[in-house]
Amino acid sequence: MTPVRFGVDRLIADPALLGTVARVGLVTNDAARLAADATRHSRGALIAAGVPAVRLFGPEHGLTAAADDGAAVADGVDPLTALPVVSLYGERMRPDAASLQELDAVLFDIPDVGARFYTYTWTLFHMMAACAEHGVRLVVLDRPNPLGARIEGAEGPVLEDGCRSFVGEDAIPIRHQLTHGELARLWQRERFGACALDVIACSGWTRAMRWPETTLPWVPTSPAMPSFESAALYTGTCLFEAANLSVARGTDAPFQMIGAPWLDVAAVLADLARRVPKGVEFEEVTFVPSLKPYAGEPCRGVRIHVTSPGALRPVALGMLLMAAIASTHRLRFQWAKYPTAANPGGDGHFERLVGRRDIRRVYDRAPDSIDADLVREWTSTGDWAQRVEPVLLYV
Repeated sequence: MTPVRFGVDRLIADPALLGTVARVGLVTNDAARLAADATRHSRGALIAAGVPAVRLFGPEHGLTAAADDGAAVADGVDPLTALPVVSLYGERMRPDAASLQELDAVLFDIPDVGARFYTYTWTLFHMMAACAEHGVRLVVLDRPNPLGARIEGAEGPVLEDGCRSFVGEDAIPIRHQLTHGELARLWQRERFGACALDVIACSGWTRAMRWPETTLPWVPTSPAMPSFESAALYTGTCLFEAANLSVARGTDAPFQMIGAPWLDVAAVLADLARRVPKGVEFEEVTFVPSLKPYAGEPCRGVRIHVTSPGALRPVALGMLLMAAIASTHRLRFQWAKYPTAANPGGDGHFERLVGRRDIRRVYDRAPDSIDADLVREWTSTGDWAQRVEPVLLYV
């Protein structure tokens, strides 16, 4: 089996892939490691290979990838490289002209989890817009989509314009099945034609490969993404951030468990059985999250175990589980605000996550009507396969 190598590994092995540059910016964080050596941060390895990095840019969670979810991150200095760090999650979300001044190129090297509402994707989007505006070349050092990338596995809803925010800036599905490099190629084609874009693709990786098939160790991409198992369910269970339930942040299995002190798990599981989610089994559990909501309180919950990865439709699963809870807890289930640096008031979080304004009304008025057929309609991806076919890099 040919070993999987990331774009950064290929650039380190052959710096000529970058061409002639004198001053480079780098968008990265501590989760960006080498495939060849997961103990090495990519920024240190790039500099050691002769890449003339002079400035770093950090996404949500900061350069350390450890700042709290939604917390503003300040500018700083990187202790590893002594380079200045411009935060792109806090005072600004898009780099300004001054931070791009005198750069010949910006490299983008951050691992992703394949979900539309994971904000690293939109840091790429805004960096691409800024590079197009200011005439700076952008080079994406590509990495695998850990969920795999077969386009038939994509799940909507496709984002509506009225739901745009920093957890979704473009009309793409929740589970998009592309890599960052492919998304950049799509945006160059559809939005930022003036951007001078290069993508250094992965080698040894195919669209059929989910993260376990790469045989590479998982490096946590953010505090609540400690394992591939959490990432595999995140596109569906993250929807519960917008409700008064815990997604088990502050446990060893975030996004693999959903619960609340008031949850009647037996009733939920009985209701869920008629909605027939595929590819998973459910376990009744009690967990104590260390983060809100319900920090320090025992939560009755449901733990999701993936039994058939090929059949798993995580977005559909999340919607059906939410319907079962809303149906069995008409008075207890409520929507919740979710304040972040990108949305300080926290309003409309469900609409921002799910990408449509009409779905919440169905949960409010008729959760019993939400079955597999309706969810299949909600998670349709329309012409997505046709839109992305010209930008695909992998088979």
